[in-house]
Amino acid sequence: MTYARGVGLLTAVVAVAMSLYHMWTTAFGPPEAVFFRGTHLIFAFALVFLTHPTRKRDTPGLEDWILLVLAVGSVAHLFINYEYVVYRIIYIDDPTPQDTFWGWMCVVLVMEAARRVIGLALPLTAFVFLLLGATVLEQPLPILIDQLYLTTEGIFGSTLGVSAGFVVVFVLFGAFMERSGVGRLFMEFALALTGRAAGGPGKVAVISSSLFGSVSGSAVANVMVTGQVTIPLMKRTGFRPQFAAAVEAVASTGGQIMPPIMGAAAFVMAEFLQVQYLEVITWALLPALLFYVAAFGAVHFEAKRTGLRGLSGDEVPRLAVVLGSSGHLFIPIFIILGGLFSGYSAPLSALAGTLACFPVAALRANSRDTVTLSNLWGAMVDGAKGALAVAMACACAGIVIAVITISGLGIIFTQFVLAAAQNSLMLALVLTMIAGIILGMGMPTTPAYIVMVALLVPALIRLGVVPPAAHLFAFYFAILSAITPPVALAVFAAAGLAKSDQWQSGIAAVKMGAAGFIVPFMFVYSPSLLLIGDWIDVAHASFTATAGCLLLAAGLHGYLLTRATWLERALMVGAAVTLIQPGWMTDTIGAALVGLVVLLQLASRRRARAEVAAD
Repeated sequence: MTYARGVGLLTAVVAVAMSLYHMWTTAFGPPEAVFFRGTHLIFAFALVFLTHPTRKRDTPGLEDWILLVLAVGSVAHLFINYEYVVYRIIYIDDPTPQDTFWGWMCVVLVMEAARRVIGLALPLTAFVFLLLGATVLEQPLPILIDQLYLTTEGIFGSTLGVSAGFVVVFVLFGAFMERSGVGRLFMEFALALTGRAAGGPGKVAVISSSLFGSVSGSAVANVMVTGQVTIPLMKRTGFRPQFAAAVEAVASTGGQIMPPIMGAAAFVMAEFLQVQYLEVITWALLPALLFYVAAFGAVHFEAKRTGLRGLSGDEVPRLAVVLGSSGHLFIPIFIILGGLFSGYSAPLSALAGTLACFPVAALRANSRDTVTLSNLWGAMVDGAKGALAVAMACACAGIVIAVITISGLGIIFTQFVLAAAQNSLMLALVLTMIAGIILGMGMPTTPAYIVMVALLVPALIRLGVVPPAAHLFAFYFAILSAITPPVALAVFAAAGLAKSDQWQSGIAAVKMGAAGFIVPFMFVYSPSLLLIGDWIDVAHASFTATAGCLLLAAGLHGYLLTRATWLERALMVGAAVTLIQPGWMTDTIGAALVGLVVLLQLASRRRARAEVAAD
């Protein structure tokens, strides 16, 4: 056996062992926090150093093996000395020389492993916070290593606990779903629903990406899976390459806010707010639907304005045929929903859905070919590898949280934001939005959201924002950075597939996803959009918000009933803005503006018909 094959086999065995370990602990309960989170971190360390070598090569070198041994040793030190770690008095008993050595080794290797998986931004942020804590905030090094390493308030804190207890099993579910043929079902289902409509391939991209993205939880991964099919289809039917890239990027990014299976940060949110995951997805449901209504509307209005048609009948499967032949593959998702609504925990519900994937695929001949031992093995390998980015991001974010907690920096920053905003909620929201987009550009959604919760969300709550709205606001803008230039990872991936200019694609994505930048402000000022409050208020807010999102899409893309003039576009955008702020006065102004646009468009359409008749 060659060295490369040996490393590949070892990597697969470690990945499968990680998947089986987390499935076991989900089913029968995890051990004590340090052992559970530490074991999770050991698996992640091992896979990172095996699959992401120091130099640009396919296999790890000697230095990678040394770092792997040191990384495992830094966690094993806590396991071996567990009783001492538990019974020592935090901040009173000084760390021993061994504690100090292994502690700083763990800190350095967590940052290095995170750098290999997710890039430099988060490790650099963690280093800056460490430097700030040790110098400007004058925290003694023994106190820092105590907080970072010897407690469950740092690297082994609740963020790593969320990765170990929630994220892995949901990533496994996504891997099992993909291996059992659900990706193909999502595409065929979307084609059957909207393939023949105006701009059909674009609408297919919106629907299929929302479905697949809610399972994958990764905007870039979603683009690379569904975009391979949807982007060529859109280009073939006449969509401009940059618009095709924008559609796929925006639709894929929204998957992270689409229940029932949102991005990993949603699990962290449930932990921070001390609520069930079901509550988080309930709050997120209507804003996610508004995001996709606006995206769907943007595709429709762009297609109508440019005269694009849908696919021909022989290119589109019939919905009844799709559901009849492959609809059974939706069953695992319904199992998860059923478990959540029945009161079972999110991880246990996800495990039930995961275990059902291959048995469900075996029910029909057209999906039975996916039920093989190699596919099962591959799903567990994919699931473990897919969890690495979140695991290392959560561990590295724990360093930032530890410094913020021990130094009181969160309180200082809250006071700074309040002073800068001068008690203006809108200014505080804008500052939070900018911070979220900047943080999200350089790091994944989960750590960006965690840092915002520590530094900015408390200020919003102090200004009167209800906690669910404050957390979701931060969550949204950490996600939307994926489509916001200059660093827009989902756009970069989609532009590569579409062979379009990245900047033009990014501008088109911001234009198409504009509602996503406005919806968070809407639910801050109107928590009814989070399904909080009286149902009459919820219905009223939902109707006006939906109308506002559609009008914004119509105004930005220049079509409602017919092609819009610049005046009509400005009126539609103005109407959308008035409908953002709930209230009968603003709603009345919005309705009047819409009525004016409709009258102008009807008159324009009559003139066009008269000219055609005259010719």
